[in-house]
Amino acid sequence: MARTRILFASTLYGVATLAAALDADCFDPADRTILLTSNNAAVPETATPLERMPGFERLRGRFDEVLSWNEAISPFHPGGWSPRPDDAPLWERHLRLLWGLGDDSVELVVESIQVEPALALVQIFTGAPVHVYADGLMSYGPTRNKLDLLVTTRIRRLLHLDLVPGLRPLLLSEHGVEPEIVPTEAFLAVLAELSEAADLPGLPGVPADTGAPADTGAPERPAGPALLLGQYLAALGILTAEEEEHLHVRMLRGAVALGHRSVVFKPHPTAPARWSRVLEKEAGELGVELTVLETPVLAEVLYRRMRPALVVGCFSTALLTAAVLHRLPVARIGTEVLLERLSPYQNSNRVPVTVVHAMLPDLEAEDAQRAVADWSVPDAEAVAATLSPLVRAVGYCMQAQSYPHLRDSAVAYLRMNLDARTRVYFKRRRLTALALPGGVPAKLSGLPRNAAVRRVARRARALKRAAFK
Repeated sequence: MARTRILFASTLYGVATLAAALDADCFDPADRTILLTSNNAAVPETATPLERMPGFERLRGRFDEVLSWNEAISPFHPGGWSPRPDDAPLWERHLRLLWGLGDDSVELVVESIQVEPALALVQIFTGAPVHVYADGLMSYGPTRNKLDLLVTTRIRRLLHLDLVPGLRPLLLSEHGVEPEIVPTEAFLAVLAELSEAADLPGLPGVPADTGAPADTGAPERPAGPALLLGQYLAALGILTAEEEEHLHVRMLRGAVALGHRSVVFKPHPTAPARWSRVLEKEAGELGVELTVLETPVLAEVLYRRMRPALVVGCFSTALLTAAVLHRLPVARIGTEVLLERLSPYQNSNRVPVTVVHAMLPDLEAEDAQRAVADWSVPDAEAVAATLSPLVRAVGYCMQAQSYPHLRDSAVAYLRMNLDARTRVYFKRRRLTALALPGGVPAKLSGLPRNAAVRRVARRARALKRAAFK
């Protein structure tokens, strides 16, 4: 029986990861390889399709066909649709006819299996084995949603980039899914192809692409401009639009304070254009050269093309690819606010923010100049000794029911390390709910949460207000 492999992607970064996995022979041979793309923008019609992004054509040859998930399920939106259980067989029959699959055995390679659209595809092809690939820092965090047994028993492995050497992903580990690293060399080779294909007119300080630097452990000191990475956190409801505008201004001021006079801002593709105008005004007042990048390319392409002297961001995965894969100087900003604002505590962005906050130097610290200059990528042993216990403790607090085996290590970490420096990663209310060190003692926590006490308090407040009318 012929075998067809369907690789599902919604970002160019994801396609690059898949291309690297194929180049590194991470998959057994298949008779047919299909790249299935999905445009998950709020209004897909107004966003640039993945197939038309700069550099995509250089990767297209790895796949026999490129198909669109949006077209297959139209008029439904990929991010909010999944088949009703009784309709799954009908959808499978429809897609087999639409894509010419016939009676082929199907193998799925998907991202973000916890949610649609990947989950919908897995639910339609109920008998297909599944490989999950991670295209960012979320793989180091816990699985955010409980998955059906009919899904988890089909997952063969988790493919991921080694963005934090020494840190083992928590994603899907509760189901016994083993992680497998996509070779860094293969990923860098794919980025080189994208870099060669990118047309970046007007980009300042662009040297010849010299490829990946030697793995010395220490960041380079390149002479290119500073690069600011926008993320559009307002769309996630984490910051207001005004707060995110101010965050970008702080990035610019911080870079200037470190001596950079040429700055490139890479906005999120869906961010409002007015944010760039606010930065341009600030740059004029500071007397620095600011270039706003309008071409939708990966940040990793810019690393190769311009070798930035500094990369600044909040908690973007691109910060880690800059530091770990390209050995560039990096700095974070705004992570303290995000650790406080993320709600609920189980928010899947919490581990990425935690990793960036714990690993990278702070752009606005008093000794930022020295911290950025002296920072280097920690080795695997250091990560295993310091960062890994923290991430496992945070992961347990996020999804305690799914990871009960992490409780003892979380208790040990909190007893030994919970202080003013680490308190930012944990919420007292969450620690109290899980009866962990650092929470309110049980004898005290029961009183304010007692229903009878709350009724009496409400009655007393009502009488007080009535007395002063």
